[in-house]
Amino acid sequence: MNIAYDAKRAFHNKRGLGNYSRDLLRIMATFYPENNYYLTNPSPNKEHLFSHKGMNIITPKGLWKAIPSLWRTFGVCQSLKSLNIHLYHGLSQELPWGIDKIAEKSVVTIHDALFLRYPHLYDPLYVKIFTIKNKYACKVANHIIAISEQTKKDIIHYFGIEEEKISVVYQGCNNIFRIPVSEETKTHIIRKYHLPNSFILYVGAIEEKKNISIILEAMHIGRINLPLILIGNGNSSYKNKIKAEAEKKKISLLCLENIPTSELPSFYTLANLFVLPSFFEGFGIPILEAMCCSTPFVASSGTCFEEVGGNAGFYANPYDAENFAHAMNSILLHPSLAQSLGATGKVRSELFSDSEVAHKLLTTYTHILEK
Repeated sequence: MNIAYDAKRAFHNKRGLGNYSRDLLRIMATFYPENNYYLTNPSPNKEHLFSHKGMNIITPKGLWKAIPSLWRTFGVCQSLKSLNIHLYHGLSQELPWGIDKIAEKSVVTIHDALFLRYPHLYDPLYVKIFTIKNKYACKVANHIIAISEQTKKDIIHYFGIEEEKISVVYQGCNNIFRIPVSEETKTHIIRKYHLPNSFILYVGAIEEKKNISIILEAMHIGRINLPLILIGNGNSSYKNKIKAEAEKKKISLLCLENIPTSELPSFYTLANLFVLPSFFEGFGIPILEAMCCSTPFVASSGTCFEEVGGNAGFYANPYDAENFAHAMNSILLHPSLAQSLGATGKVRSELFSDSEVAHKLLTTYTHILEK
């Protein structure tokens, strides 16, 4: 089978969409090496984010080199025309114009509709352009992959797509989180970053929609006297706001950026508690990463997080700091419960293993091609 992917995020994005793309490509190449994989990449890599050995890289040629962003939308089909593509998969909510003319079938992954659910948190121009791209992708695709049941509901609600056109295929995470961290490695990370003996951890973008300030408010209300470590890049003004808030509440705060993926398992393993208070998400990879590391967590209720975490953690209202404080203290003040939740999470993480994701992906691809 000749399968082409929109791999821009895999090559250039270090956040959720990039992680999803890299893991999906790794999983497919590992479990089904007999296929021919074509990865479209609009511009040269700034750094090497993943191994694509054995895969074919398709890049702009001629005049398209000067306008790579437009090539991704309008020129990529010309580059793929002679390759007899059986299936084209848009990994990040987009499909190129004219894909239905050069590929036998196409599928698009929709991660979320946050820009429509919370438009005030996004640039108006971004909302307008991305809405057009998403609606086109959902209309022209032969099938849609939603990364959670919650996202499936949003696709139906916001894009008016019939339920039969959508399949839920949960994503996995980098296998490095499933490998136990040695004591030597943990000691190295503690010394390298001058980490405290105990701490609460957050991993993700530092942005308003991630609702990080509620962690500080919950710690203040709940009298949780532990340092908070934030790992992630993001909005500098919002980060400064968080730092000022932490100083005002006398909470020890450590902000870290550009932490290599290889070091993240140590942070999860060392943390007493992982907290993810986002207003809304499409999936929540950090929860899965925490579960792989046997780390108990508190996450927002009313989102897809319960789909991912099940009974491996506690959930709290993202608008209610007191509710978050109670959930956090329930785990922090009861070590046996924390250990039990961590063990439950480790077992539950196998529901999102490479083999499970690979099987569901191939089943979906086969279903699309046979229709």
